Amino acid sequence: MFYVAHRLFAAHDRHLGAMAATALAERIGPDKVFLPFCDTDEEDLVADVKGRRLFDLDRQRLVHLHGMLAILHGPSLDDGVCMEIGYAAARGVPIVVFTTDFQTYGLTEKGPELAFADPLIETVATDIVRAHRLGPPANDTDRFRGFATRNTAQIHDGIDRAVTRLLALTATLPDASASRPAVTDTVFVEPSPYGSPTGWQRLVEQHSTDAQRHDAQRLIAPDPAETAKTDWYAALSSHTLLVNVSGSETPPGAAVLIGAAVATGDRVLAYSPNSVWTYAHGREPNWRNLMIQYSVTQRLTAAEPQHSTR
Repeated sequence: MFYVAHRLFAAHDRHLGAMAATALAERIGPDKVFLPFCDTDEEDLVADVKGRRLFDLDRQRLVHLHGMLAILHGPSLDDGVCMEIGYAAARGVPIVVFTTDFQTYGLTEKGPELAFADPLIETVATDIVRAHRLGPPANDTDRFRGFATRNTAQIHDGIDRAVTRLLALTATLPDASASRPAVTDTVFVEPSPYGSPTGWQRLVEQHSTDAQRHDAQRLIAPDPAETAKTDWYAALSSHTLLVNVSGSETPPGAAVLIGAAVATGDRVLAYSPNSVWTYAHGREPNWRNLMIQYSVTQRLTAAEPQHSTR
């Protein structure tokens, strides 16, 4: 099964996902491609707890993957897609990330350039395909229609290269069978890149000790790409992920780590003292992207002594 991971809340995002799924299906057959929302009948699905049911349907496919084509754009990456990337990466599944973003990113003004704002994405992705330039000039007297054609050409070219690369990887790499590092008595602590209030620090102290804690370092390290590898290895070898997901959406690196923890069966303690609730037809209110919400073992809103593991 090949999984197309994409942002799916707006029609143009779903259309882009469908374009990628079509390109894959033309090469390997539609029965081997899973497209979320489309294949879970999300708009018309009826279930007692619809968000949970959608999560379960997506996860059923994530367990049986041969490859993933993930679509990411811009500095604010979709947290559901990042969770799915982390899940696939922890299982050793080849992942090709496709982006049309013409920007690159740095954690400091003069630091190294990254394809995405969090170097963990580049660490776990098998390959990244960028189609960051418009297609060739269109022979059209209408400048707006011509511009649209150039963007369409850019997307088609990028998807074609991403699909070709993914199929080449799955033909040469062994089946997904990632060997997890030995699990240690470690709590991996993932702060928010947007700052952490006092309540977060109290939770860190409550749920870990200095001796057993590994604090994420990649966003403050001189070499973020290399340090991201250390963070990834440390997270995979930890039995608990303590992660700050406060804000309007989960930071991308945090979402990747949550997906990995779900894939390995580890505990996820998520700090979210406040949230922006989302609503959709027939679905229960969600305090976070449902792929994150239903991955979390426990949502923490404040330090609570009865939950201490010390």
